[in-house]
Amino acid sequence: MKKEKEKATNSKLKIIPLGGLEQIGMNITAFEYEDSIIVVDCGLSFPEDDMYGIDLVIPDVTYLKENIDKVKGFFITHGHEDHIGAIPYVLREINVPIYATKLTMGIIDHKLEEHKMLSKVKRKVVKYGQHINLGCFRVEFIKTNHSIQDAAALAIYSPAGIVVHTGDFKVDYTPVFGDAIDLQRFGEIGKKGVLALMCDSTNAERPGFTMSEKTVGKAFDTIFSDHKNTRIIIATFASNVDRVQQIINTAYRYGRKVVIEGRSMVNIINTASELGYLTIPDNTLIDIEQLKNYPDEQTVLITTGSQGESMAALSRMASGMHKKITIKPNDTIVFSSNPIPGNEKAVSRVINELSMKGAEVIFQDVHVSGHACQEDIKLIYSLVHPKYAIPVHGEYKHLKAQAGIAQELGIPKENIFLLSSGDVLELDENSAAVTGHVTVGDVMVDGLGVGDVGNIVLRDRQRLAEEGIIIVVLTLESGSGRVIAGPDIVSRGFVYVRGAESLMDEAKAVLEDTVEYCMEKNITDWSKIKTEIKDSLGDFVWKETKRRPMIMPIIMEV
Repeated sequence: MKKEKEKATNSKLKIIPLGGLEQIGMNITAFEYEDSIIVVDCGLSFPEDDMYGIDLVIPDVTYLKENIDKVKGFFITHGHEDHIGAIPYVLREINVPIYATKLTMGIIDHKLEEHKMLSKVKRKVVKYGQHINLGCFRVEFIKTNHSIQDAAALAIYSPAGIVVHTGDFKVDYTPVFGDAIDLQRFGEIGKKGVLALMCDSTNAERPGFTMSEKTVGKAFDTIFSDHKNTRIIIATFASNVDRVQQIINTAYRYGRKVVIEGRSMVNIINTASELGYLTIPDNTLIDIEQLKNYPDEQTVLITTGSQGESMAALSRMASGMHKKITIKPNDTIVFSSNPIPGNEKAVSRVINELSMKGAEVIFQDVHVSGHACQEDIKLIYSLVHPKYAIPVHGEYKHLKAQAGIAQELGIPKENIFLLSSGDVLELDENSAAVTGHVTVGDVMVDGLGVGDVGNIVLRDRQRLAEEGIIIVVLTLESGSGRVIAGPDIVSRGFVYVRGAESLMDEAKAVLEDTVEYCMEKNITDWSKIKTEIKDSLGDFVWKETKRRPMIMPIIMEV
């Protein structure tokens, strides 16, 4: 018995981020103690500009697959895509129960239903203050505020100590719906002694406190009273139910009808109102088809596309491609969001397009962040008093900014860990160190294919996009290997053929010489012939144009 107890105290807790560090998105972290693994969040990220044709990016969960017997469950902090978006893909392979609060689970259910997985995955709705026991772990959900309701922090109790994971959070003393963050509980857990704090870093560079969501309501009031004679179109994040609630409240006060436009917006608002997180006064919501029955000054459109996404409703309106809404010179368009890093160009393109159509575009002071600024972060550190600080959720510069705050508050530099995705941090009361690295990476989703587009395919797509393609067609006689037809050249995205006949004639001459050379040397191996064609044509094209298109020889036999 004594020996067993010794073993328990010798083991260390492993914290393994499988995604989400040094980037915004794809949050997923494994916590491992002996034979138990629990996972916090399971998010996706959106493709970079150079990921041609990719729809979304999900984390590589090879480590979880290799240790499937240890994995006990997923705990989800809130219902944003960068925390839940990969669930339908990951749970096909790692089918364990999911634990989340009511609204978060409502949104997850909708996702699983779309993927026809609802009956296959065990789900448990958790209330704040509830504790879930799984393997060596006990997990408690703590109430926080964020730009979506029902966000939770997690206190993870392990034999090595308590880890507090804030999830994405802000401190809002006057939330639009529900209660303020449970600071008292953070303080109580802090008194027990906390081994490590994993705290949201998104706004760690910003001084001061994050403003309350209620302040946006006042901004809307001003906009509505200043624009009584125009139609108002407001773009915001689909998941910000409180923001939508405030727009609906203001519209109702000013006697306007509301249209919800954009698939993700409609889905989340249906889920939120079914579960009682959104109150819509009677006869306020109308269908988009009914818009024509009301004068412009009596309508408000709430739409997706605040990030300039090309297929979202607002972008389609801006480019004149929306089937039902045409932007008019008298419209007032409000961007109730800030561009996520990397989206600035797309957002300003949409703002320019809308302005050219004569609409007034408002994008200042109509948004507050859902993430804690420096003073809120300090408050959590002061309540929790962790031994180790592990900044999470953010690019490297954000993590670094939070490390600075932790140091300011007296946490020694050697107790602050700026991890990369894949690092294995082993820790207990006496020590903490990165002891290894596991497989992590991006798995790309393109249409129905998950992971079938890898770096090689992407590299091909990049090359096709940048340099174009030349196809060389050659027909050989079976048996003798003599050339019967060709070589013919077809090109796409390389040069405009009609303007470059002489270049194409010269290229053909080069090919004929190459094929003749192969025949003289009795080269009959197709792969060798193809290599000769690629090399000679590639050299010629580079010399003439300084471009390297993809060259694809096709040999047929008759």
